[in-house]
Amino acid sequence: MILLGLLLVLLAGGAVALVLTEESARYILFGYTFELNHVEMFLAGAATAAVLLVGLWLLGSGSRRTARQRRRLRHARAEASSEVARLEDEKRDLERRLDHENTAGDRLVARGPDNP
Repeated sequence: MILLGLLLVLLAGGAVALVLTEESARYILFGYTFELNHVEMFLAGAATAAVLLVGLWLLGSGSRRTARQRRRLRHARAEASSEVARLEDEKRDLERRLDHENTAGDRLVARGPDNP
């Protein structure tokens, strides 16, 4: 959407530049000669303004959509990171418990039934 909006804005800008650089109401574009009267010139200007506005709207909506996607991605990464940190904490806690149980079990085995 952003690319299409940029293309439309450039197209409208090119039309404005063409009108500003010509000294008469006679325009040559791609080998064709256009000679516009006042009404046709007004309609061409209105069409150019409409193309410009559509291009700006596409640029804005595309930028908002991209920003929204980046926010979602940042949020998902933050959630994943916090979930990984929580799981690592849980793993360390379980490892400590296992070590504690193993050392307690080793003490019981070392004492044995004959060694009080």
